[in-house]
Amino acid sequence: MSTHIPDPRLAHLLTELASGEGFSASRLPGVRFMRSSRYVPRSPIAYQPSIVIVGQGKKHGHLGTQSFTYDPTNYLVLSVPLPFECETHGTPEEPMLGVSIGVTPALVAELLMQMENLPAVSHPQSIHSSPLDAGLNDATVRLLESLRTADDAKVLGPQIVREIIYRVLRGEQSGTLRALGAPHTHFGQISRALNRIHSEYAEALDMTTLATEAGMSVSTFHSHFKSVTASSPLQYLKNIRLHKARMMMVHEGTTAAVAAREVGYESASQFSREFKRYFGDGPASEANRLRESLMRF
Repeated sequence: MSTHIPDPRLAHLLTELASGEGFSASRLPGVRFMRSSRYVPRSPIAYQPSIVIVGQGKKHGHLGTQSFTYDPTNYLVLSVPLPFECETHGTPEEPMLGVSIGVTPALVAELLMQMENLPAVSHPQSIHSSPLDAGLNDATVRLLESLRTADDAKVLGPQIVREIIYRVLRGEQSGTLRALGAPHTHFGQISRALNRIHSEYAEALDMTTLATEAGMSVSTFHSHFKSVTASSPLQYLKNIRLHKARMMMVHEGTTAAVAAREVGYESASQFSREFKRYFGDGPASEANRLRESLMRF
């Protein structure tokens, strides 16, 4: 396989479109831009199921013992909502620039029904990076070009998103993304549990009930859950709650006490202890640091 040469068109278009630090919205629902004008050391983040393509700079991700790089020659695929750790390389002169394309089980299943001769998948992964090829690169360039104007984004954008997902399903990442369209496998059953935890994180979720709904014993559910997420169900729930609370404090100005209550904590002091253990700083300090970094550029 020939090595993909980074395409300067991606960086040029993303420089124009990715105007704000962090994630920013595009003209198309489910598609977001990414920019970081500084180096960010390894720290916890959380992504939704998506395809992430980087035009400039790079990111190093870590999940358990697994590590992966996504940069102008490698793209990332996530098939479940997943907290993991990430290191970002960017500078004011050459910021990290990327685009995140959300994927849904319905669209993946629809495309798979129209495709033939797909290789068998023995052990799908929840997250993986793979070399970017010319076809996927060109489709991403066309998507970014369509996002420059409202009409192009509305008419052309959804079709190009379908093409991008199709190309990933045809590539090395097929197993990771195809897992989204396989609801009756163990991976699919865990995926449904993850989506429920992600949407009902503030509720008092019963892991026994989640295991029963997945058609598994508690021990089997725990084992399959950890193989997909590299964490236990309770730790995953805690991590999601902490990420949600941090975003509330950063983007809505919510106090730590209110954020703790909103995400399901009964004890503000327990929330503060677990927040500091996970993010490395107290809730107020971490929120201020993130807010300042978003306003700096």
